[in-house]
Amino acid sequence: MMEQILAATTTGLRRTELREYPWPEIADDAGLLKIEAAGVCGSDWVAYQEDRPPRIMGHENVGRIDRIGPIAARRWGLKEGDRVALEEYLPCGHCGFCRSGEFRLCEETEARRPGALRYGTTPVTHSPGLWGGYSQYQYLHPNSVFHKLADDVPAELAAMCLPIGNGIQWAYLDAAAGPGKTILIQGPGQQGLACVIAAKAAGADQIIVSGLARDAHRLEVAKALGADHTIQADWENVVERVMEITNGRCVDISLDAAGGPDTLLRAVQSAKKNGLVLFAAVSPSMHPEFHVNELHARRLILRPCRGHSYQAVELALQYIAGGRFPLHLMSTHHFGLADVDQAIRTLGGEGAPGAIHVTVMPWLKP
Repeated sequence: MMEQILAATTTGLRRTELREYPWPEIADDAGLLKIEAAGVCGSDWVAYQEDRPPRIMGHENVGRIDRIGPIAARRWGLKEGDRVALEEYLPCGHCGFCRSGEFRLCEETEARRPGALRYGTTPVTHSPGLWGGYSQYQYLHPNSVFHKLADDVPAELAAMCLPIGNGIQWAYLDAAAGPGKTILIQGPGQQGLACVIAAKAAGADQIIVSGLARDAHRLEVAKALGADHTIQADWENVVERVMEITNGRCVDISLDAAGGPDTLLRAVQSAKKNGLVLFAAVSPSMHPEFHVNELHARRLILRPCRGHSYQAVELALQYIAGGRFPLHLMSTHHFGLADVDQAIRTLGGEGAPGAIHVTVMPWLKP
């Protein structure tokens, strides 16, 4: 056994350093995960620019159960050596949201609530400190939510199950994409591309993806994943192009995965009457031309989409294991623990070029 556990610890604003942590005592209802891979989420880049208490980031985590208490083994249905994907949520398990399957809304794991526990955001001062995946090992809280993972699934692909789960939740489970439906997806990042996967798997008639000129490679990946049309928003008028593609009907589902004031306005303008407009990110300010009466006049439903259900992640893992989609095109960069700062900056556009999904692999040699 190693004397200490090595983890990349975010110590301040845009600053990460390697630190050693003692092996934690594992209670009967808890466990320890040996991390194989941890995906870098877009929210990590946002959080990296905030001056928070020291923490081990990383919440898109896969690995093997290294230690497990007897109570946890019975409760989780797991044993040492089992390979799992781990959700970021740490719900209470007994509130109305948890009992109805909407544990992502449980107050115990609500990221905006002070003191809430969640993987990747909990400070290292909260014992035992190992709350994130940018580490060789991660503590497993009694309320952890797991998905069993086959041995033959590459770790860097399995680590995409949460963002792909988000896309399945938003485009399929929330928006009901499927036969007879057209969908516009703005923003070809990892979650926007996951929406393409979900819409394609569901059988949507037409999938349109828009991005910027700098997203040219991502738009090519969108086509490889099943998009029928792509639009470069800084060279083409998105609404006019959507009208052209749909013969003036506009789209049934207009999903804004980019999160800007312009994209939300375009999402509304591109939706047909009685259509559904979803937004996955919130701009700090609204576009001056965004008017609620437009929703009223055209009977549009405006709905936020956030997070994922257990079912969505299970479906994501099925798609990852099934090999139907060329997901390797999304897995663009892999970094070791010593380069976590570079991994986060790469996802944010300040590091290595061409990033879509970035993975931290703690055992990767420099």
